Amino acid sequence: MIGMEDWITIRNLKKRNPRLGSRKIAELLGISRNTVKRALAMETAPTYSRQQQTNPDIEPFSEFIKQSYLVKKHKVSRILKDLQSKGFTGSRSALYRHVERELRPQREAQNVKVYQPYETQPGEQSLYDWSEYTVPIAAVLTKVHVHLAILGFSRKKVYTGSLAVHQSDVFEALEDSFHQNGGVCERLQVDNAKVFVENASREHFRWNRRFLDFCGFYGIKPTRSLPYHPWSKGKVENPFSYLETHFIQGNCFDSFEDFLSKLKQFELEVNNTIHSVTRKKPSELFELERQVLLPLPVDPITGEKKRYIGYKEEFRKVTCDCLICYAGNRYSVPHYFARSEVWVRVSKGIYLKIYSQKNKLIATHRLSTGKGDVILDKEHYRGYRNTIDRDTFEFSAKKLRDRFASSYPALEEFIQSAKAQKRVSPAYNLQRIAGIFEHYHPEDCILTMDNCFTYNCFAANFIQGFITHNAKRQPPVSVQRFLWAEQPAIPTQKVKRDLKEYRL
Repeated sequence: MIGMEDWITIRNLKKRNPRLGSRKIAELLGISRNTVKRALAMETAPTYSRQQQTNPDIEPFSEFIKQSYLVKKHKVSRILKDLQSKGFTGSRSALYRHVERELRPQREAQNVKVYQPYETQPGEQSLYDWSEYTVPIAAVLTKVHVHLAILGFSRKKVYTGSLAVHQSDVFEALEDSFHQNGGVCERLQVDNAKVFVENASREHFRWNRRFLDFCGFYGIKPTRSLPYHPWSKGKVENPFSYLETHFIQGNCFDSFEDFLSKLKQFELEVNNTIHSVTRKKPSELFELERQVLLPLPVDPITGEKKRYIGYKEEFRKVTCDCLICYAGNRYSVPHYFARSEVWVRVSKGIYLKIYSQKNKLIATHRLSTGKGDVILDKEHYRGYRNTIDRDTFEFSAKKLRDRFASSYPALEEFIQSAKAQKRVSPAYNLQRIAGIFEHYHPEDCILTMDNCFTYNCFAANFIQGFITHNAKRQPPVSVQRFLWAEQPAIPTQKVKRDLKEYRL
């Protein structure tokens, strides 16, 4: 056997002195000529390989072991029991050594799967996923959920965080990415979480209904990764490892807002770092992809970008002191929404957002962790008058409530509609309506209000014209007492004048 050092020395001598023959090299090194010839003929360094010998106890059962381990996928402990029932007398360690040396490499080779890299066109596919981490926030270990939406072509990433991971939090994270990118892709790749899929089996697969509504609102086609196929979402799952090692580990945060702020800074750094696959910065490729993204829904009246509101199913009634109740606490809203109904939803697991019936954000509060708390924003009461003036909207609304609240369930909706339709002078419009109704029977007034909803017109002129031509009942008789009626009659005198006194 030629040693490693002899092999290197012989080949170096021959390489530096090509004219040296094998005999001369053998004389210089004091070894045989045949050893020199073998070393020159070997292209690779000599290695020692021990000749493997099959344990005589294993050899009679080698084929049975091979079938059980490679074909039937049995565990070694199960194979040992089967062998002992067939008369195997060898040791447990002998069987494990045989499987580890002879069969495990073959089994691992069977499990290796090869995939062709899958690339998408600009605007074709986006992917979404979230991951949970425990981070120190204000010196307290807190569980946070990081949401990641990534564009398949440019690899541009949008990170958001939340303290909960309900369906509303997922939709909010997706919407934030849509509006930040300025558009949506044709397809959205997700996994089989309950917020997306109600039944993940191949035979009875069924999408979550609200997720389909969400995709339909933005015109996106949903696609999913099959169970046990994580590689189909590798573009969105691999970045979480980078996020953990480069952002989560070793960082501490003063507050949840501080966490969100630093997460956005990390997002900016990642999108301006050259990607290992595309060899370009995601921010540069995004400039190409931005041009082919599908546009966001737009409100035809205001021209503003609309957001999906289907998941805001909780609503509250605002009290006369401009407060709503949520989770045992009370939160303020702007005073002009008193007595109306509003939408509420929790954002990022830490904020309570309040929307008007027109789906406009009117208030945001940080959720209270206690019970019975009253969270007020003084700005919500700015301009509020404690004494009701006869010319105000609330004075006219109170007159209508005093008369029709018990007999007309849709009264509050009528009042708010009259206010919304006459934005320039809502108080004057409602004052005229209340004055007109004073002269008609309640049933005629209710019929008129119903027709206002039918024709979607709440102007005082329309109401006056309709009730004038359609009133069928006698108005209520109101007896008015005047001060002069209680005084004795003043005697009158007959005065006769000449007509000449009226001439000019």
